[in-house]
Amino acid sequence: MIQLYQVSREKPEKRWLTAASELDSTLSGNNTRFKSFKSARVWIPDVEEVWKSAELTKDYKNGDASLQLMLEDGSNLEHKLDPKTKNLPYLRNPDILVGENDLTALSYLHEPAVLHNLKVRFIDSKLIYTYCGIVLVAINPYETLPIYGTDIINAYSGQNMGDMDPHIFAVAEEAYKQMARDERNQSIIVSGESGAGKTVSAKYAMRYFATVSGSASEANVEEKVLASNPIMEAIGNAKTTRNDNSSRFGKYIEIGFDNRYRIIGANMRTYLLEKSRVVFQADEERNYHIFYQLCASSHLPEFKKLKLSNANDFVYTWQGRSPVIEGVDDTKELCTTRHAFSLLGINESYQMGLFQVLAAILHLGNVEIKDKDSDSSIIPSNNNHLTAFCELVGVTYEDMTQWLCHRKLKTATETYIKTLPRLQATNARDALAKHIYAKLFNWIVEHVNKALITNIKQHSFIGVLDIYGFETFEINSFEQFCINYANEKLQQQFNMHVFKLEQEEYMKEQIPWTLIDFYDNQPCINLIEAKMGVLDLLDEECRMPKGSDDSWAQKLYNTHLKTCSLFEKPRMSNRAFIIQHFADKVEYQCEGFLAKNKDTVNEEQIKVLKASKFDLLVELFKDEEKATSPMAPPAGAGGRTRLSIKPDKSRDTSSKEHKKTVGCQFRNSLQMLMDTLNATTPHYVRCIKPNDFKQAFSFDPKRAVQQLRACGVLETIRISAAGFPSRWTYQEFFSRYRVLMKQKDVLPDKKLTCRNVLEKLVQDQDKYQFGKTKIFFRAGQVAYLEKLRADKLRAACIRIQKTIRCWLARKKYLRMRSAAITIQRFTRGYQARCLAKFMRRTQAATLIQKYQRMCVARKRYRQKQAAALAIQTILRAYMARQKYQALLRESKVVIIQKHARGWLARRWYKRCLHSIVYLQCCIRRMRAKRELKKLKIEARSVEHFKKLNKGMENKIMQLQRRIDEQTKENRTVNEKLVGLESSYTTESERLRGELGRLRGVEDDAKNKGNQLTSLLEELEKLKKELSTTQQEKKTIEDWAQTYRTEMEKMVSELKDQNGSLKKEKDDLNRLIQEQSQQMTEKMARTIASETQQLEKDLNEERSRYQNLLTEHRRLEEKHDDLKEHISKPGHRRTDSTHSSNESEYTYNSEFAESEEGSRAAEDLTRGMDTSLTLKLQKRLTELEQEKQSLRNELENKEEQFQRARARDETEFKKARGAELEYESLKRQELESENKKLKHNLAEMRKSLLGDAAASAGAPGSPAYKVLLDQLNSSCEELEVRKEEVLILRSQLVSQKEAVQHKETMTEVAVHVEDVSKLKDADELKQAYIGLKDTNRSRRFACKRLEVRGLLSRFRSTAPDVQKLNEDGELWLVNQGLQETIRLLEHQLQTQRRSYDSEVESLRGELQNVKEENNRQQQLLAQNLQLPPEARIEASLQHEITRLTNENLELVADDPTASREARVLILRRMVDLMEQLEKQDRNIRKLKKQLKVYSKRIGEMGAGQAEGQTSPGQMVDEPIHPVNIPRREKDFQGMLEYKKEDELKLVKNLIIELKPRGVAVNLIPGLPAYILFMCLRHADYVNDDQKVRTLLTSTINSIKKILKKRGDDFETVSFWLANTCRFLHCLKQYSGEEPFMTHNTSRQNEHCLSNFDLTEYRQVISDLAIQIYQQLIKCMENILQPMIVSAMLEHETIQGVSGVKPTGLRKRTSSIADEGTYTLDSILRQLNAFHSTMCQHGTDPELIKQVVKQQFYIIGAVTLNNLLLRKDMCSWSKGMQIRYNVSQLEEWLRDKGLMVCGAKETLEPLIQAAQLLQVKKKTDEDAEAICSMCSALTTAQIVKVLNLYTPVNEFEERVSVAFIRTIQTRLRDRCVSPQLLMDTKMIYPITFPFSPSSLALETIQIPGSLNLGFLTRV
Repeated sequence: MIQLYQVSREKPEKRWLTAASELDSTLSGNNTRFKSFKSARVWIPDVEEVWKSAELTKDYKNGDASLQLMLEDGSNLEHKLDPKTKNLPYLRNPDILVGENDLTALSYLHEPAVLHNLKVRFIDSKLIYTYCGIVLVAINPYETLPIYGTDIINAYSGQNMGDMDPHIFAVAEEAYKQMARDERNQSIIVSGESGAGKTVSAKYAMRYFATVSGSASEANVEEKVLASNPIMEAIGNAKTTRNDNSSRFGKYIEIGFDNRYRIIGANMRTYLLEKSRVVFQADEERNYHIFYQLCASSHLPEFKKLKLSNANDFVYTWQGRSPVIEGVDDTKELCTTRHAFSLLGINESYQMGLFQVLAAILHLGNVEIKDKDSDSSIIPSNNNHLTAFCELVGVTYEDMTQWLCHRKLKTATETYIKTLPRLQATNARDALAKHIYAKLFNWIVEHVNKALITNIKQHSFIGVLDIYGFETFEINSFEQFCINYANEKLQQQFNMHVFKLEQEEYMKEQIPWTLIDFYDNQPCINLIEAKMGVLDLLDEECRMPKGSDDSWAQKLYNTHLKTCSLFEKPRMSNRAFIIQHFADKVEYQCEGFLAKNKDTVNEEQIKVLKASKFDLLVELFKDEEKATSPMAPPAGAGGRTRLSIKPDKSRDTSSKEHKKTVGCQFRNSLQMLMDTLNATTPHYVRCIKPNDFKQAFSFDPKRAVQQLRACGVLETIRISAAGFPSRWTYQEFFSRYRVLMKQKDVLPDKKLTCRNVLEKLVQDQDKYQFGKTKIFFRAGQVAYLEKLRADKLRAACIRIQKTIRCWLARKKYLRMRSAAITIQRFTRGYQARCLAKFMRRTQAATLIQKYQRMCVARKRYRQKQAAALAIQTILRAYMARQKYQALLRESKVVIIQKHARGWLARRWYKRCLHSIVYLQCCIRRMRAKRELKKLKIEARSVEHFKKLNKGMENKIMQLQRRIDEQTKENRTVNEKLVGLESSYTTESERLRGELGRLRGVEDDAKNKGNQLTSLLEELEKLKKELSTTQQEKKTIEDWAQTYRTEMEKMVSELKDQNGSLKKEKDDLNRLIQEQSQQMTEKMARTIASETQQLEKDLNEERSRYQNLLTEHRRLEEKHDDLKEHISKPGHRRTDSTHSSNESEYTYNSEFAESEEGSRAAEDLTRGMDTSLTLKLQKRLTELEQEKQSLRNELENKEEQFQRARARDETEFKKARGAELEYESLKRQELESENKKLKHNLAEMRKSLLGDAAASAGAPGSPAYKVLLDQLNSSCEELEVRKEEVLILRSQLVSQKEAVQHKETMTEVAVHVEDVSKLKDADELKQAYIGLKDTNRSRRFACKRLEVRGLLSRFRSTAPDVQKLNEDGELWLVNQGLQETIRLLEHQLQTQRRSYDSEVESLRGELQNVKEENNRQQQLLAQNLQLPPEARIEASLQHEITRLTNENLELVADDPTASREARVLILRRMVDLMEQLEKQDRNIRKLKKQLKVYSKRIGEMGAGQAEGQTSPGQMVDEPIHPVNIPRREKDFQGMLEYKKEDELKLVKNLIIELKPRGVAVNLIPGLPAYILFMCLRHADYVNDDQKVRTLLTSTINSIKKILKKRGDDFETVSFWLANTCRFLHCLKQYSGEEPFMTHNTSRQNEHCLSNFDLTEYRQVISDLAIQIYQQLIKCMENILQPMIVSAMLEHETIQGVSGVKPTGLRKRTSSIADEGTYTLDSILRQLNAFHSTMCQHGTDPELIKQVVKQQFYIIGAVTLNNLLLRKDMCSWSKGMQIRYNVSQLEEWLRDKGLMVCGAKETLEPLIQAAQLLQVKKKTDEDAEAICSMCSALTTAQIVKVLNLYTPVNEFEERVSVAFIRTIQTRLRDRCVSPQLLMDTKMIYPITFPFSPSSLALETIQIPGSLNLGFLTRV
C-alpha cells in the first residue's frame, strides 16, 4: 500500500515512505558493514577541519571503547566512542568515487563525504558546480572563469542534463526542455547567503534563455531582459562586508515564451527592499551603487546642475567609510546603466529626472538640523544643501524648512502644529529620504516591466527567483526576520518537492515502501504566520496608540514561551527573542520592529512633494495614500506582487483600519510567490560562499558546512541515504560487474543475469531492490561491490603476472640452451675452416707460380708489339699532317678572296642605297609638308587616334623586339667588358710596377746629381775645416750607425704592419662576403615570412567576407519572411535559413507571379506601420555597405600583397643597382689612374729630357732613351684601351633605359639569377670594397697617424742625414715614402668624391624610373577598365603626353639632344600617320562590304522558307518529338530561345528539376552548360537586356530552390556543383588569357565577344559561397546527432571502457528514445556525402574542402564534449577515441583525401586522446606533454588533466602539483584562452579554376528536360 505522509499529533514530524529499513540504521549503516580489520579508512570529527580522515591501525571488536587510528600526517590517535550510542565513525568512499559530478553517486552518503567531494572538486579540479540529486551546488570561486561564453552555451544547448558536467546552463537547459516537452511552467530557485553568487547565477540563467531561444519579434526582447540586470543592480545592489555586489532585495523574474518557445517578454516582482541602507551603512559597507556612480560622474557637463561632488562629501554615502570598490569604475558603470535605460525605452529626459531625484536625496541627507530647545529644532537659514534639494525637486524652501522641523496633529475638533525635537526631526528627514527612494525604485521597476511587456499571447514562462538566503548576524532585526521567514517557506516547498520526486521514482520502479520519520518545519512557519503568531502580534501592537517594542516583546513571551518549543527567551535580555529555524537558532532584537513595520512618513512632507513643479516627482506620488496611519503601506518593501495589480478604488483611502503593514504585505506577497512556485516545476541552485575573505579558490570547511546545512543540501543527502541512493540500470550493472560473473551465469536476459549474480554476491536481500529498469542499492553496497571487483581484478593480475614470469623464465632457459648449441657449432666450424684454409693456400701457391710465369712471358711479348705499333703510328701521323696543312692553306686562300670580293660589292651597294634614301627623304619631305595641314585637322578625330594607336601598338611591339635584341647585345657587351676589364687590370698592374721602378731610377738620378754637387761643396768645406771636424766625425759616425740600425728596424716594422694590413684587408673582404650572404638569406627569409603573413591575412579577410555573406543571406531571409508574412495575412512564418534576395550586383527581375504577389503585399501593407520594414531596409543597406567595404579591404590586402612583391623586386633591383654602381666606380677609378699615370709620365719625360739636354754626356743617357721609348709605347697602348672602354661605356649608357624597362617587366626569379651571376665577380671588386672599408676603419686611421709621425721624424732629421750620410739613401727612402702616401691620399679622396656623385646620380635615376613605372602601371590599370574604343584613345593620348614630356626634358637638359629628339618624334609621328591612313582605308572598305553582305542577307531571308530562322528569333511552331533524319551541320555551341520562353527555361531547368535523375542519367553539370549556351547566344546577338534578365533569373531561381529545399543535401550539392561549373564556364569562355591556356582552338572560338561579365562572375561566386555554407550547415545538421554517440559513447572496442557509478542526474526525464549511433553510421554518412558530390560532378578541390570542414566539425564537437564531460576523461576512453580516429583516417586513405588537410583538423582530438593515455607523474612526463600537445591550448590541457577520472582502482588521479607544473611550463605559450573550439567556424572557401574539356557543340539536350523550345545554333 502506498501512502504519501502521515502527521503525528504528539510530535511536529512527518512520516515518509522509504525502503525496508529505518533512517538511523541506514545513516549509520556505514556501521552495518563497517570494516573491522586494519587499513579501513574513516572520518572523525575535528575542530578546525570539521572532519578529518584517518585509518585503522588495529582491528576493531565489538565492545571496544576506542579505535586506534593513524591520521594522514602520520600521527597516531585514539578515538573514543560515545559510551551511550556506541556509534562508529563514518566510512570513507573508495578513491575511485571521489570527485564525482553527483553526490548521490557516492557509495557512502553522509556529511563528511559530501564536504570532501566538494572540496576535491573545488580545490583540486577547479570545478565550482556539483549535482546533489535535484540540486545544483554552486561554489563562488571569486574569480572570473572562462566557462560562460557563447561556445559553452551552444555546447549545453540540446544536451541531456546528466550527459554533461554540472553547470548552471545545464539546469537552465533542463528547465527549457521540460517547459517545451511537458507544457508546464518552470522555476529556477537560486538561494544562498550574501556573497555566495546568487545574482550572478540568476544572470547567467537568463543569458542562457536569451541566447538559445531567441526573440519572437524584431524588438530584441532578449536584449531588454538582459539590460534590466545592470539597472536593478545599480538601484538595488550594494557593497556589504560579505559581498561587493550584494542584492538588497529579492526578485522573481518571469520570462515569457510563445507557443514556439521564443522569448516574448518578461515581468519582474520585487520583495523587501532594504530601505534603511539609504540612510545608514555599517562600517566597510556602501549605499546603493547608483549614488556612487552619480558622484563619480559629477564632472560631466550634463550633471553640473545636480551640484554633486565626491561621495565623501555626503552623509548618506560616507557612513560606511568605504566609498570605492577595488576593480570597479563607477563612471563606466553609470554609462552601462544609462545605456540599459535607453535600451528599455527610458529616454534622456526621464533619466536626468531620475538622477535629479537621487541627487536630491543625497542633498537631503546633508541637511543639518540643530536643537532650538529641548522640544524643538531648527534648520539654519540659507542651508546650501536644502536649497539644492528644493531646486532639484521643485518645492519652496520655506515649506520644507517648516515641515522638516514640525508636524501636524489632528483631533476631533481642531488641528495644531507641533514642533519636533532634533532626533525626531532627523528621523523624519531620513524617513522621507527612504520613502522617496522606495517610490523611485518602484517607478523604475514598473517602467522596466512596461518595456518588457508584449502584445503577443504568453504560452508559458520560466521564473528565475533570486532571493536572499538564510541570514544570521550579531544583531538581527526586522529585515533578517523576514528573510529567514521566506527561507522557511522555501525550505518547506523544497522538502515537499524532494519527497515527491523520490516517491515518483520508487512508484515508477515499483519498489515497496514503509514509513520513516523526518523533520518538518511547519511548526516554525506556524509560529511566525499563524494566528497569534509573531507577525500577528506585531500588527496588533502597531494598531495600539501607545504600542512599543518592549510591550510587543512581553506579548511574545506571554504567548509562546511556554507553549512552543521553537521559541526561546535570551537569559540576559528582555528586548529580544530566539526562534529555532530549520538551519540554526537566531536571536532577534525587538528594537525598531514596530517602526519598520509601520514605515511612517510625515503626511505634510508628502503634500509638499506632491505640490512640486517637478513632473517626475509628482508622478512618483500620484497614487500616494496618507502615511500618517500606523499601518501605512510600505512603498519599498516589495509588497507589490504584480505591477499590473491596482489598488481598490472603492476602498476608503482615509480609513485607517484596513491599511496593511510591511509584515502583512510581505506575508501576502510571499504566499503568492509560493503559489506560483507550487504551480511550476522547480529547479534548485544552492550557492555556497567558500570563505569570508573573498579569496579565489579558498575553501573554509566550517563556513561550507554551515551553509550546506542551511540550504538543504544535507537534507537531500539524508533523504537519499535513507532509501536507496545508488541506482544502476541493468545494462550499466552488467557492463561494470561482468568480471564478477562466470560464463555459465551470463544469460540472454540481462535482467535475470543481474538478479542471479546479486543474490550470490549480497546475501542480505534488504540491501538492494530490483525495479523495472534499475537496481536500487543501499548506502555502502556499491563500495562493497567495487571491493569485490577490485579483488577479482587483482587476483587476475596476479595470475597474469605468474604466467608471464613463467613464460619469461622458460624463454630465458631456451635462449641459454640455444646459445650453448650455437657456440659448439661455431667452434667446430672454425676448426674445419682452418683445415680448409691450409688446403686452399697450398693449391693457391701452385696456381700463383703458374700464372706468374705466364705473366712474365706475356709482358715481354706486349712490349715488343707496342714498340712496333708506336713507330707505325708516328710515321702515319706525320704524313697525315703534311696533307692537312696543304688542304688548309688552299681553303684559307679561297676564304680571303670571298671576303674581299664581298666587301667591294657591299661598299658599292651602300653608296647606291644612301643615294636612293636621300632622294626618298627629299620627296617624302615635300609630301609631308603637303599633308601636314590635313594631319593637323585629322589629329583630333577619333579615327585618327585609332589609326595612331594601331600604329603605336605596332611600334611598341617593334620597340619591344628591339629591346630584347638590345638586351642580348647588352649581355654580350657586358661579357666583353668583363674580359677587357680583367685584361686592362692586369696590364695596369704591370705598368704601375714598371712606373714605380722608373720613379726609383729617376729619384736615384736626381739624388746622385744633388749628391755630387753637395759633395764637391762639402769637400771644399772639409778641406778648410778638416782640423776642426776630425774629433766630431767619429762621434757623428757612431750616431749615424745607431740611427741606421733604428731605421732598418723601423722599415722592418713598417713591412710587418703592411703585412698585417693586408691580412686585415683579406679578413674584411671575407667578412663582407659573409655579411652579403647573410643579408641575402635574411632577405629571402623575410620575403618568405611576409608572403606567409600576407596569405594568412588574405585568408582572414576571405573568411570575414564569407561570414558577411552569411549575415547578408540571413537578413535577406528575414526580409523575405516578412514580405511573405505581410502578403499572406494569417500565414504563420516558418524558420528559413536560405535567402532568395538577389545580390547588390543584380537587377530586380522577378517572375510574373512574384511580381503580382509583391504588388498585392504592397496594397495590403499600405496602411500598416512600416517602421520595421524601414529598419530592415536600413540594416540591409548598412550590411551591403559593410560588404562593399570588406570587399574593398580585401582588394587593398591583395594590393598590399602585390606591393610587397614589388618591394621585393625593388630590393633585388637595388642589389643589381649596387653592382652597376660598383662597375661604374671601377671604370672611374681606372680612368683616374690612367690620367694620373699619364700626367706622371709626362712629368718624368720632361724631367728626363731636361736632364739629358743639360748633361748630354752624363752616364746612363742611352738607358734613359730606351726607357722613354718603352713608356711611349705603353702610353699608346693605354690610350687604345681607354678608347675601347669609353666605347663600351657609351653603348651601356645608351642601352640603360631599355635595360631598366626590361627589368621592371621581368619576374623576381630573373633578378635572383642576375644577382647570383654578379656575386661571382672578379677579385678586384672585393679588393676595392676591402680597401674602402679599411680606409674608413679606426685602426687604419691610427696607423696612418703613426706613418705621419714617422714622416715628421724624417723631415726633422733629413738635413742631418743628407749631411752625414754619404750616399743619401735614408733621405731618398723618406722622400719616396712621402710621395707614395700623398698619392694614396689623393687617390682615396678622388675615389670618394666620384663614388658619392655617382651614387647620388644613380639614386635620382632610380627614383625617376620608379615613378615612371608606377605611373605606367596606374595608366595601364585605368586603361584596362575602359571599353575597347576608349582604350585606344587613352593609350594614344598617353603616348602623346609621354613624348611631349620627353621632349621638354630633353630641351631642359640638352638643346642639341632635344633637336635630335624632335626629329625622331616627327619621324615616328609620320609613321603613325601613315599607319592610321591605312587603317582608315581598311575600315571604309570593310564598312562597304558589311553593307553589301547585310543587304544580301535581307534578300535571302525574305526568300527562304519558314523552317529557317534568323539570329535573335525563335521558332513559333511546336517541336514534334519525331526525329527527321538530316545531315549534321557544324554547330557553334549556342542555344537560341525566345524572350517569352525565359520563364519556362528557368522553371524546367532549375525549379522543377530533380537532382537525383539528372545526376544519375545525364552528364554532370548539364544545367550549367545549357544556361551558358543560352547566355552565349544572347551575347552573340548583342542583346544586353537578354543577358541581364537571364543571369538575374538564374541567380534568383537558384536562391528560390535552395530556400525551398535547403535541407536536402542532394539538392544543395547538385546546385553547388552546377553553380561552380557555370562560374568556370564564364571564366573559361571570357576571352581573358589566364583562363584560355587549357582551351582548344575550337573552345577559344566560343568565347564571349560583346559583354564583359566580370561583375556577374563576382555575384555568382558569392552565390556559390552561400550555397557552400548552406551545404556545410546541412551536413552539420545531419552529422551533429551522430558525433557524440559514435565518437565518445559507443564502445567500438568492446570491453575496454568500464562504467562507473552514476548519480541521479545520469538519466533524467528529459531523455527521449533515440537510436544509438556508431562509428559505422558516421562512415556510411560520409560515404553518402562523398558519392553524392562525385555523382554531381563537384570539383575535386571543392570536395577536399568539404571533407576538411566535415572532419573539423567531427573533431570540434567531440573535443568540446570531452572537455565538458568528466565521465569521458579516462584512459580507456582515450583508447576508444584513438581507434575511432584511425578509422576516419583509413576512410580518408581509401578515398585518396589524405592531402586535403582533413587529418590535421583532428589533431587537437588526437592529442587530447593521447593526453588521456600518457603517464602523468614526473617532470619528464610534463615536458613530454607540453611538446606533444601543440594543437591544444593551455586551458584545454589543464581542463583535461583536471577532468581525468580513473575508472579502475589501478589508475591514479592527476596530482595538483603536476597540473601546476604543466601550467608553469605552458605560461609562455601564446595561444587563445578559449576553452572550447568554435563548432560554427567555416574555413574560407576558394573555387580554383577548373576548365572543362567538354566541347559545347557536342552537348545533346535530353527530351526529359522538356526544353524543346531551345534551338541549337
